Amino acid sequence: MNVIENDSSKIQLQIDKMKQLRAEYDTKEVKYHTFSKDPSKPIPGMTLQESVNLDALTKYLKHLEDKYIEIKRIMLKKYVPVQRKADLDEEMIVTLKRRDLAENMNKELQFRHQRLQIISNALTSWVKSDMSSSFQDLVEEIQKTKSLHVIIGDQGIVEELLEDDPGKAKEAEILLGYIERFNELMSLGEYEKAACFAARSPRRILQNIGTVNKFKAVGKIRGKPFPLLLFFEAIFSTSHACRRPIDAELTLEGIKCGLSEKRLDLVINWVTQERLTFSEEVGDVICDYGEQDTYNKAKCLALAQMIYSECGLHKKALLCLCKQGQIHGAMEYIQQFKDFTYDDLMQLIKLCPHTELIQCLTREWNGKPPSLSFGLAILQLFSIDMKTVGIKLLQEISKGGKGIIEHLMINDPFCAFENWQEVANICLQNGFDKLSRDITSVLRSQAGVTEISEEDNTVNLMEHVFW
Repeated sequence: MNVIENDSSKIQLQIDKMKQLRAEYDTKEVKYHTFSKDPSKPIPGMTLQESVNLDALTKYLKHLEDKYIEIKRIMLKKYVPVQRKADLDEEMIVTLKRRDLAENMNKELQFRHQRLQIISNALTSWVKSDMSSSFQDLVEEIQKTKSLHVIIGDQGIVEELLEDDPGKAKEAEILLGYIERFNELMSLGEYEKAACFAARSPRRILQNIGTVNKFKAVGKIRGKPFPLLLFFEAIFSTSHACRRPIDAELTLEGIKCGLSEKRLDLVINWVTQERLTFSEEVGDVICDYGEQDTYNKAKCLALAQMIYSECGLHKKALLCLCKQGQIHGAMEYIQQFKDFTYDDLMQLIKLCPHTELIQCLTREWNGKPPSLSFGLAILQLFSIDMKTVGIKLLQEISKGGKGIIEHLMINDPFCAFENWQEVANICLQNGFDKLSRDITSVLRSQAGVTEISEEDNTVNLMEHVFW
């Protein structure tokens, strides 16, 4: 303990000494000496002999003075005082205000001139006529007809001229300026700026197929982004700023462009985040792309399903769900939208012959009767060269025994006895002898059903009839 206390006291003494030295250093005056060049050193840019030659020194001095004058002149030219800049800014603001006032006055005077010209021409026509009606009636008639070609030729709409409203002309001038600026950017090859300029154009005047064709005509440029894709990125990203979504034609062209450049990430963002107008064609294009790009097929089907649902194309939306393997989701979709007919569901299993889907459609679902007949589904599959799927279904149903097939047959309101006999024959032909016997046994056990003997020569053996 004593050792620790001794060490602590020594350390404290050292700290106090360092503080004292620090205080002395802070209070000490530091003298700064101005820099003086050593005259014994040679002058930069001159040799030793030249530095002791009066003529050479005079010449070098003249060179330095000229250089100093030139630097001073350049500084005066390049730089101006801050106050001068402020004065210029103020002058510019005043000048711009004066220009705007002059433009507005000029527009007003132009409209007044055109109004006076209309009245003058109308007065001349009235004087030359029989003057049977009053001049005021003539002016009112001009306003009603809105036709100037008789009096002043094709110069505009009478309402716009008789009403002192130069704002419309100003707006037309702005729109024209936008178009000219866009064409200028395109001619200069500033395609990215042109795309952004078109996206911000008032009233979406540059967001049309004509603009798309201009970007298409440019084509692809090596080492630079595709100009057409830049255009669609710009207009889609600004779609939320507008009241109306991008129209269907531009949406379709944009989706095609994005997929042609293999930018599925952009397409996903556009479809899920931006304000677009979907159509059946957009969904079809995405589905076709998914068939080519198998790696992203599931994403494409999900996008297409969302588009079809929004467009009310429930059959195609259901098919997309089935192709994704979302069988339970498809069954819920069928229950939600009850406008699927029997033929629609039969067409569905043709296009998407999933075993699980057919099993769900041919059995009760949430306490509701089957949507399809198992027997007719089997006959359909074997008739359209989908024998493999039909055999899988027969294998699954044969595992359940006679009780399952009897339940299916009794609760099947669509499949007639003749059709079940065809199913039994198909089972027999494909090696499902026990299943064939079970079907035949159920048929024979039904009340009021008799089997016509094969020994009866008056009956066509290929057309068994059960009553």
